[in-house]
Amino acid sequence: MAQQNAMQLLVKWHIWLGWLVGVPIVMWLASGLFMVIKPIEEVRGEHLRISVAEAPLVIEDSALATEDAQLKDMRLTMQEGRAIAILTTTDGVTTRVDYATGEAIPPVDAEGARAIAAQRILGGNDVTSVRFFEAEEVPFDFRRPRPVWQVSLEDGTNVYIGRDTGEVEAVRTRWWRWFDFMWGLHIMDLSEREDTSHPILIGFAALSLLGAIMGCILMFRRRKTRAKTASS
Repeated sequence: MAQQNAMQLLVKWHIWLGWLVGVPIVMWLASGLFMVIKPIEEVRGEHLRISVAEAPLVIEDSALATEDAQLKDMRLTMQEGRAIAILTTTDGVTTRVDYATGEAIPPVDAEGARAIAAQRILGGNDVTSVRFFEAEEVPFDFRRPRPVWQVSLEDGTNVYIGRDTGEVEAVRTRWWRWFDFMWGLHIMDLSEREDTSHPILIGFAALSLLGAIMGCILMFRRRKTRAKTASS
């Protein structure tokens, strides 16, 4: 008898919980379905952009941004107490120079990567390994086509230092890697974890929304039926 009463109480609580969360669930599923119907590139209007010929960056009286340099981008930053220009050519080659003197700065080596991690990351001194990856062979948790040093720390964090930029390009903690895996499950794309609009995801989102709407309707009809039974 006590077990039966407990089960009835659980059923009652379940019904009230269904009423409480039913509407938000329908809203979340409806908004989620709406957001995955179109590819994010189309939402951002990328398909509307008209491609134009890329012109090199030329700055008058600049010793760096000349027409011969064929620069796509020049970014100024401070590194080790001096102004550094990070130059990227139209061919995608990145180099660093001292902005004041124009002197080229050599690419970061393994010891330099260690030093940068120690200076800019909490616990960056606790290094277990330092590995270099070419742009075409970067680890999955980095996923950017640029040459980097992977500085692995004792707590499982991977710090990625750009060989040609001398900057911390990314920090990937263990929690980030689990988050990335769950994100892949969430969008049903475990291979690249970037495609937020594909038939499988859209189909399951639509089915989930349909199921949630049907559940809300059935709860409403069940309540009306119980009210009629109680009054008769």
